[in-house]
Amino acid sequence: MEVILLERVAKLGQMGEVVKVKDGFARNYLLKRNKALRATKENREKYDGMKADLEAKNIQAKGEATKVAEKIDGRNVVVLRQASETGQLYGSVSVRDIMAAFEADGVSISRQQVLLDAPIKTIGQHTITIAVHPEVEVNVSVTVARSEAEAERINRGEDVNSRQEDRDAAAEAIAAAGEFFDPEAADNQGEQEEAPADEK
Repeated sequence: MEVILLERVAKLGQMGEVVKVKDGFARNYLLKRNKALRATKENREKYDGMKADLEAKNIQAKGEATKVAEKIDGRNVVVLRQASETGQLYGSVSVRDIMAAFEADGVSISRQQVLLDAPIKTIGQHTITIAVHPEVEVNVSVTVARSEAEAERINRGEDVNSRQEDRDAAAEAIAAAGEFFDPEAADNQGEQEEAPADEK
């Protein structure tokens, strides 16, 4: 189906362009949300009449979006989740969780503005793109951690999945194992086992 875009649509085209899209995408998304019109002769004439008005609204919306973008650009929000020792989440962090974190931080964003390809499934700091307006996008970071203290450590750049204490404990365990399996002790035990065989 061919449609006339009423606003810029990412990876599709600019306002006023006639693009060919799948029927389902056109009906269920573009037409339903007033982002496009069917490319008929009547609608082309209708668009020509609406063009100046649409462009004026777009410029105003873009100006407002730029102010919001300046407020949230580079902002970091924290989402707390339970996770394994390796940093794998029990569950995931979705668009809804990111929206809730921003809401708690005093910023209201809609589901369509959060550009998240797949849910977050690991502990750490993740960069997310927020499309405040079809022509204004900003990057924010979402820190996923088990606790506020761990979130602070992640934000400082520490690797929380392989902490220094864990590495020290592993080194001590290897040293203790080396003492336990002392090669000299094994030789002495071997001599004791051979002695009864000589007596026979």
